[in-house]
Amino acid sequence: MSSIKEVLEAKVELLKGEGASEEAIAAAEKKLNLSFSSEYREYLRTYGIAAFDGHELTGIVDKDPRVDVVAVTITEKAKNKEIPADFYVIEETDVEEIIIWQAGNGKIYSSSPNSAVKIICDSLYEYLKG
Repeated sequence: MSSIKEVLEAKVELLKGEGASEEAIAAAEKKLNLSFSSEYREYLRTYGIAAFDGHELTGIVDKDPRVDVVAVTITEKAKNKEIPADFYVIEETDVEEIIIWQAGNGKIYSSSPNSAVKIICDSLYEYLKG
């Protein structure tokens, strides 16, 4: 998992939180009725939330529902009923309403209005390395 930390720490102007507790992560999973991938759980434990180079990753955030994984996932799933149950939002791109999702198995997908969900990466590491 240090590879995700290494790739994020290499980002210019990385803004990061202090990490989320196991209890907070488990509570988020329970609210969404799913399990986060091991990579996303490690990201949450390490940072809680992160932003860099125009990207704002979702995380565990009490004060800003705009980037809280629970709030964003619930909102986006309400907009698109075709999203599988084990998907959660890792990023809203603010480009053509593209949403980046991760499945519990770690694979990364994108969705946008009027198009099918498509796989774009095999892991969070691959997505961040991009």
